[in-house]
Amino acid sequence: MVEHIAVYFTAFTLLLTATSAATGYHNHTVGGTAGWLFNSTTNTPSTNYSSWAASQSFNLGDYLIFNTNSNQSVIQTYNKTTYLNCTADDSDNGTFIYDSGSSSFGEALTVPVPLTIVGLNYFFSDAGVDGVQCSHGMAFEINVGRGLGLPPSLNQPPPPPYAEPPDPDTEAQSPPVTVAQLPNGGGAFGRRANVQLAVYGFAAAMILLYV
Repeated sequence: MVEHIAVYFTAFTLLLTATSAATGYHNHTVGGTAGWLFNSTTNTPSTNYSSWAASQSFNLGDYLIFNTNSNQSVIQTYNKTTYLNCTADDSDNGTFIYDSGSSSFGEALTVPVPLTIVGLNYFFSDAGVDGVQCSHGMAFEINVGRGLGLPPSLNQPPPPPYAEPPDPDTEAQSPPVTVAQLPNGGGAFGRRANVQLAVYGFAAAMILLYV
């Protein structure tokens, strides 16, 4: 299993690097080489994420890459109150929870999160008792600029999931392709995103974009 994950992460990293070079958009590895990790013994994060974020410039179409494991969570919100409270409120329509769907402890994960809204974006981990990870530094905010605007792969017409009607002349030759998107349910927990589906969806979108 470990070898399979290592190969998968290597292939995924190569795909992200090639995509960034080809489009002018950027992939930001959260925390750099330290990753998105928390030491539960000392109650300390692996790096200062606010300092890391302050050293970067973010624009629409960029991706944040969280190299982490299943002991941490990845939560994205546009709601400052949610961010300051270190908890995802089910009544909050501006919060997204990226979930691995795994019950294994310490399973290595790579979580790609697209930046799709200009302005302040907040990120934190609500894992641990009473949001201890967030309150002890597993949190940061960024200001997303417009840059080149959203690429076609992230700028689909609403409401998701969206699919073009089949062309009668090409329907037989072109098998349908499904790109995973966030669920439509209300509140933060209704929009819990499966990390594995998000990764495969990202890869499929990039392949479609450059074919």
